[in-house]
Amino acid sequence: MPEVNLPLTIQPVKKWVVVEFRTASLMDPLELQAIGDALYHLIDAQDKRLIILDFSRVEFLSSQAIGILLTMNKKLKALPQSQLVLCGVGVRLTELLRITRLDKILTIRPSQKEAIEIVQVL
Repeated sequence: MPEVNLPLTIQPVKKWVVVEFRTASLMDPLELQAIGDALYHLIDAQDKRLIILDFSRVEFLSSQAIGILLTMNKKLKALPQSQLVLCGVGVRLTELLRITRLDKILTIRPSQKEAIEIVQVL
């Protein structure tokens, strides 16, 4: 699936697929629909099971973006040897994840490097 005009990059790093968001705001519904489709495509069509989402540049998330994270997490939890890891989560997003209790559900690491090291545990 082409990632034309999407504010993200998708690249393989070791056993992981790393998705880096290139925007401060994940709030636009149409853009999020396309982002969700691209991310679900990684799991459903490409059978990628180790995914890191790098939020280093993101400051704002909508409820729709949180829904995408939860759907991805659910899809991956249903597959053996799979993992979704968030990294580069800033202060604002950390607070949002804490308030919504998603910090208890999602795996969060400070950096991409630390996220990539998780695979050795699996």
